[in-house]
Amino acid sequence: MVSGFLPSAISAGQRGEIQRIVKGGHRSMQNQSYRNPIISGYNPDPSICRVGDDYYIVNSSFEYFPGVPVYHSRNLVNWELLGHCLTTDEQLPLEKCRPSGGIFAPTLRYHDGWFFMTTTNVSSGGNFIVHSKEPDKGWSDPVRIDQGGIDPSLLFDDDGKVYFTSAADDEEGRSCILICELDPFTGEKFTESKVLSYGCGGRYPEGPHLYKVNGKYYLMLAEGGTEYGHMETIQRADHPYGPYEPCPHNPILSHKEDMREKIYCTGHADLMEDANGNWWMVCLAIRPCGGENNRVLLHNLGRETYLAPVVWTEDGWPVVGDHGLIDLEMEGPLPGKAEPVCRDFTEDFSGDVFSAHYNFLRNPDRKNYVRMPEEKKLLLKGTQITLNDQDSPTWVGVRQKGFDTITTLRLRPLGQVQGMRVGLSAYYNHDYHYEIYLTRELDRWKVCLAKHVHDIFAVTSQMETELSADGSLWLRIVTDRENYTFLFSTDGENYVKLGTGLTVGLCTESTRTMTFTGTYLAMFAERADAEVSGFEIKVLDI
Repeated sequence: MVSGFLPSAISAGQRGEIQRIVKGGHRSMQNQSYRNPIISGYNPDPSICRVGDDYYIVNSSFEYFPGVPVYHSRNLVNWELLGHCLTTDEQLPLEKCRPSGGIFAPTLRYHDGWFFMTTTNVSSGGNFIVHSKEPDKGWSDPVRIDQGGIDPSLLFDDDGKVYFTSAADDEEGRSCILICELDPFTGEKFTESKVLSYGCGGRYPEGPHLYKVNGKYYLMLAEGGTEYGHMETIQRADHPYGPYEPCPHNPILSHKEDMREKIYCTGHADLMEDANGNWWMVCLAIRPCGGENNRVLLHNLGRETYLAPVVWTEDGWPVVGDHGLIDLEMEGPLPGKAEPVCRDFTEDFSGDVFSAHYNFLRNPDRKNYVRMPEEKKLLLKGTQITLNDQDSPTWVGVRQKGFDTITTLRLRPLGQVQGMRVGLSAYYNHDYHYEIYLTRELDRWKVCLAKHVHDIFAVTSQMETELSADGSLWLRIVTDRENYTFLFSTDGENYVKLGTGLTVGLCTESTRTMTFTGTYLAMFAERADAEVSGFEIKVLDI
């Protein structure tokens, strides 16, 4: 169990009462230790479902392509990225969408042999649903839903009705939850949308999930905004349309008063009963990047996916973790044996297709990425579009999955274009990124470090360099909680430090507009082509 401040809505007396009336713990499984986050790096707004002994999670993807990653596990701790729900430009139009536009929070549900994923493209088309028999084999074209708002969800009731909820505004502009009944294959609405709830008192009630448990309907919401006042509340009713009564120990999940300062912003959660009858919650949360002697409310890895055990009180209310608190190390009756988690990524380009771990910015121009598996190389074709543009530069990256990482890229420039840039980037969005790159100036090779923060773009360090005998250069980024360090090598063994950049420059709290993503480690090309023959990320965090 964890310790710390209780959510403010729970008094010491209430906590004792909850402990007294909680049912007899979890069923028939021995507790195992596990570490949070279960899916690290930018993986927010998790939604989970079970199919037999298999578990699936989807997450938000915003301006990145492909969209809505799909993870699979059999023990709730070791997660494999199967692929994505949205893999075509028709499913996922993102042309020039703003940073943190695009795809907002998805919900994943399974019913009668079909997976259904519903989400919102806030930049094009609004709410929609896609479906699939096999989530790693492709999904249908979207069907649009004539109900506004964001964070849509589905409940397949045992009477055959399908309820669709979303977070929206009523006619007077007040934040609320809307509900209607529909056909999830066609999007046809059978009822008009109506207000279901205004939440439990927190601002911005959103992330609605409607469940049916033991004959009662439970409406769980994220409230307080997805920042440091974030929390999860729940209410229930005898009928899907209410009236709803709030849980007496709301919020059921919140770290806004937690003094341990290891996890913040917990919320946007989803509930699930596993194959053994035990209940779990997945939620988003952040880990601050400040060190032990440097308390800061900053995070650069994005909102990550966390797991907490859930038990139910005798009078039918869920208790999450340690009375609404979770921790980086927890115990619970996992449905399978947990194995050590490896978050490293290595690519030798010997395959015909890109790993599911790669993302592109908005809708990529496919002809600019040429895999050459026989030569074990990737050809990046640079264009005039740069990392500073709200567009789709030649850029392909992997989420940064730990504070302490080492990323190494081996590349060879093709041609000697003056002003070209081919290299390695620590990238948050087009206004916030650092990169180490090779360029050609006055017929000399230079390796440069550039930074874009707010409206300032500058080259902060540069050195002339030679290339290796075959024309290659190795670039490296080493990260910790406070700095990104940039290095290069002409032989792949001996590295020269070019400079550093403060982590704060790539943190969500530092951006000039509201953003919801996290840092990527990415290769790129501008104004010239380059061959890449090695890309490796080592995650040193435990």
